Amino acid sequence: MIAAGDFRNGVTFEFEGNVFQVVEFQHVKPGKGAAFVRTKMKNVMTGAVIERSFNPTEKMPKAHIERKDMEYLYEDSGLYYFMDQETYDQMPLSAEQLGDSLKFVKENMMVKILSYKGNVFAVEPPNFVELEVTATEPGVKGNTATNVTKPATLETGAVINVPMFINEGDKIQVDTRTGEYLSRA
Repeated sequence: MIAAGDFRNGVTFEFEGNVFQVVEFQHVKPGKGAAFVRTKMKNVMTGAVIERSFNPTEKMPKAHIERKDMEYLYEDSGLYYFMDQETYDQMPLSAEQLGDSLKFVKENMMVKILSYKGNVFAVEPPNFVELEVTATEPGVKGNTATNVTKPATLETGAVINVPMFINEGDKIQVDTRTGEYLSRA
């Protein structure tokens, strides 16, 4: 059990039949009345973010989220296959379970599979990946001096904005948390 007064960013707990992760919290002590904890929390299964206030002594059961390193192998007729590096077991996951978390992941890349009580609810790609640009418009001379961007399609099919000097065939680094271009690789 975890008390609301002990909330920290990243803590996971069960509440009203769902599993939530604390995104933001603030201990509030008003001049009049009792103290409370204002919390912004994310439902780990659906991704929905809600705000709620708790009494600091209110207790909830702590939820243990299992994170396992697995290698993304391939996609076959709507199922995505991942392999456990220790047991070499393969696990198929559907597109509904993954959402858009694979848009920066290519074959043979290591990812973290997140599960709660054996139910997989998310795939966490590495924070930074190196991908090749497969399609983009050529940069026009003179447009490279300012912060002008253009859309580029990556080898995984994701489309992001890149600076004008990036061309087809260039390898770039991408932050998978924000989907932003970082640098040339």
